[in-house]
Amino acid sequence: MNWIVATLALAALALPHLALSQTVKHLAGTWVLVSSIVEQGNNKFDNFGPNAKGILMFDANGRYVITFIAANLPKFASSDRTTGTANENEAIVRGAVTHFGTYDVNEDDNSFTFHVENSTFPNWDNTDQKRTIVSLTADELTYTAKVSSRGGIPTSTWKRLR
Repeated sequence: MNWIVATLALAALALPHLALSQTVKHLAGTWVLVSSIVEQGNNKFDNFGPNAKGILMFDANGRYVITFIAANLPKFASSDRTTGTANENEAIVRGAVTHFGTYDVNEDDNSFTFHVENSTFPNWDNTDQKRTIVSLTADELTYTAKVSSRGGIPTSTWKRLR
């Protein structure tokens, strides 16, 4: 009987690591944004407004690209994107962010790190951005970060694109 208890105890200790390692190898793929919620104090809000769009791609070689875009971004009065008005440019900066680079996974603490090469938020260029995995299944990924690019604690949920 004691060996059964001991075996179950060892299995329980190993399960979180095994569960993540089984799903981490399946992180590669294309994910579409379900939600990006930021918590600041007692307030929660959609980081990019309601109905935001986004895509996150992890390849099997450790490269990624991620994009968040608010719904209903204003069209520019000019057909030249380099001649936007101050208001048009501000709306784009507030309503979109993208970055790309490499990533790695830390199975010991259920996290992954974006090694940002370039971003539309240049303060993130050549930085590491750690994300803690809240849940990861074959079809859904939810992670959080210590702080978003606009402050607050963000939680992003993604659905695997099939």
